[in-house]
Amino acid sequence: MTQNLPEIQITRKLRATRLRLRVEPTQIKLTVPQFCTQRQVQEFLKQSEQWMIETWQKQQEKTGQQDRSLPAELKLFNLEQPLQVVYKTQKNSFILDEKNHQLFISDRQPESYLKTFVIAYAKQHLPIYLQKLSCEIGLCYGECTIRQPKTRWGSCSAKHDIMLNSGLVLFPLEIARYVAVHELAHTKHFDHSANFWTEVEKHDADFRPHRKILKSSPMPWWWN
Repeated sequence: MTQNLPEIQITRKLRATRLRLRVEPTQIKLTVPQFCTQRQVQEFLKQSEQWMIETWQKQQEKTGQQDRSLPAELKLFNLEQPLQVVYKTQKNSFILDEKNHQLFISDRQPESYLKTFVIAYAKQHLPIYLQKLSCEIGLCYGECTIRQPKTRWGSCSAKHDIMLNSGLVLFPLEIARYVAVHELAHTKHFDHSANFWTEVEKHDADFRPHRKILKSSPMPWWWN
């Protein structure tokens, strides 16, 4: 599952002779020749994925749409209330005070330590959440790993091992749940066929809006 990109606007044109991508500050447009198959379109987008992400991020920086300030609070997928973030001089890169909903970040390299905390939190909580969801919906998997890939929210191997992106903890629970459902559904259908999406919908009736939110929500500047 790809990340960091808005929904791509696809237009079919009779006179178009080739697939053409345009990355604009607010959207990405793809012009498709009339004779092109859906498979060719998906293959083209897959090959262009890294370029699109890099170009989109440059556009965002150029237009100054990303706020470069550090957050005063951090909303995490499994917490009812956000953590208040305090930047201070301290030995540890971060200290989490769960009881008082506070996160203390060292002011030496605050943006780097903020990301370090999120990765540590994700490695602790996402595997637990995936295991719980797996039991709840009756789809089993192999192992779970938490990583920080640039272009994917999650993946499922042929052995049914699932990888989840640590950045998912920065989204609301229903969005993180959609990605987990998506990857668990691949244990039954190792493709994006109609049967696969039927399986996803069985466990997440609102997967379409959830997918749209995931694709259109930029990550904070300190994460990239």
